[in-house]
Amino acid sequence: MARLDPRPFANVEYLENPSQEALVALTLEHTPAVLKTAAGSLNKVSRNKARMAKYTYIIEDREDHPWNGGVISSEKAKGIIERQNAYIAEKGQLITVDGYVGLGERAFGATWLYTVEGANIAAMQQILSFPRNEVESGDTLKAPFKPHFRLVYTPNLFLEDMPGKQAIIVDMENWTTHVIGADYFGESKKGVLRMLNHYVWEDGGLVLHAGAKAVTKSDGERVTMTVMGLSGTGKTTTTFSKQGEITEPIQDDMVALWPKGELSITENGCFAKIDGLKLETEPVIYKGTTSSDAWLENAFLNADGSFDFEKGILSPEEAKRLREVLILTNANEANLDKYIAGEVPASEVVSELGVPKDGWDFVKWTQNGRSIIPMSSIPGAADLTAIPAVKSMGILNRDEGADAATPGILRFVSPEQAAGYFMLGETSKTSAAGKDRGKTRSPFTQPFFPAKHNLQAKRFAELAATMDDVSMWLMNTGYVGGDARDVKAGKGLKVKIRHSSAMLEALLSGNIKWKIDPDFGYEVVDVDAPENAALVEKVPAEILEPRRHFEKSGRESEYRVWVDSMKTQRAKFLEKFEVDPKIISAVSH
Repeated sequence: MARLDPRPFANVEYLENPSQEALVALTLEHTPAVLKTAAGSLNKVSRNKARMAKYTYIIEDREDHPWNGGVISSEKAKGIIERQNAYIAEKGQLITVDGYVGLGERAFGATWLYTVEGANIAAMQQILSFPRNEVESGDTLKAPFKPHFRLVYTPNLFLEDMPGKQAIIVDMENWTTHVIGADYFGESKKGVLRMLNHYVWEDGGLVLHAGAKAVTKSDGERVTMTVMGLSGTGKTTTTFSKQGEITEPIQDDMVALWPKGELSITENGCFAKIDGLKLETEPVIYKGTTSSDAWLENAFLNADGSFDFEKGILSPEEAKRLREVLILTNANEANLDKYIAGEVPASEVVSELGVPKDGWDFVKWTQNGRSIIPMSSIPGAADLTAIPAVKSMGILNRDEGADAATPGILRFVSPEQAAGYFMLGETSKTSAAGKDRGKTRSPFTQPFFPAKHNLQAKRFAELAATMDDVSMWLMNTGYVGGDARDVKAGKGLKVKIRHSSAMLEALLSGNIKWKIDPDFGYEVVDVDAPENAALVEKVPAEILEPRRHFEKSGRESEYRVWVDSMKTQRAKFLEKFEVDPKIISAVSH
């Protein structure tokens, strides 16, 4: 792989790797819609509330191409990139961040370039990347930086002729991503990680959208556990929660799996979801988020700058206080003023499910607020230079709705069965998806894998064949038999953080007595076994074996319909991606 020029623009002043203090000053001077918190940190309220996959395009001219997402012709991409180049020349300055994705022999260099209105994004990216002096030494460190990947970010260049007035253009041939018109940090973070996905696959590995933690077993052996999951399913929470004193967090979002269970990391911190954040349940993330050196995105602040992680509907008074910020982030000004004046109540423009009507999104504060926390602020983190081999691999399904019947925890009986469920990537869409709610499937929970998705299942099968004694499992982090409203009505059950921790602790200790589920063929907790009595005291039997909840509530027929529906849907989904028939058979049971 040819290394890239980290400074490709002539006649531009490069603000070379500024300090965090300098980035704070640049943000306050140039970044719109930034609020100061009571802790002294900065909170950017962004126009985009999530990553925009629908505005992401890979440059491609072939009709029969290898990509799974949107593409754009090289001619059209060239014109847009030239407009970005002209905008950069007009601005005259670029903030640079040089660093590495990962550590050690599997570290990949990257350069991120931002026009000054993206200073807050540069600051957040700088925290997540590993500095050169932690990867290079001696003469190499003294030489000019030659990155593997490059990302160019212009948040306030709007493309009037493109959907959403924005575009994320991925040039895989030159390992460069151009982010234009978006202002959400995730486009910076995932822009390089998307390219890393393809590079690692070409090099014989597989990037997992997964958290990872080191586990010390009772016999003293240290192993690594990976936890896959879509945004909002609980990867970060699971990664940084304690299971006794036997786990140490490694990463919360993306890791690369290599033959024989070797694991390489990507980031020097975490990008944590903060909706509903509580000190009692997530102390590490809470303390990191509320520290003075954190960077925040779309957190709700009270008038005194204090945090409200539970904010839902804005009052007219709050909307008035935040009017300028809301207008800067694309709120409908006429609707906003009607709401502030009390002419339109929230009940008329927000549904019972909490979804605002078009033009009224500002009424409900986004539930996709985020914070950047450096690994140095994470107590008890693992030694990132000595990561043990992977011996436990799990996936999170935040099941929700009347047909939520996924067991609290289950164990797969074969690598083929695990590969099938990993390929399904099932969950319920969360607030990170905006209005687009409901059940979803995303292969390997990896919307960032740019090539055809069946290649993930193929590569996983190849890697699994090189790995011995690996436990593979799935955990439900959502609900059984309903949603939050059903829990309040006594008709459903919520899988709470303490339940998840108890299930993982039992799994890691090897103390669970399992039994085969007759419908799906995977293993579930035998809730009647004396060996599981301690676990059942901590986690309701109906969560561990959801069939019991449906039987007790007279809804057994609903459960049977769900079983039949899942088998049919899963088989069709896997067949669509031309997955190996052995894998499909293992899932269909």
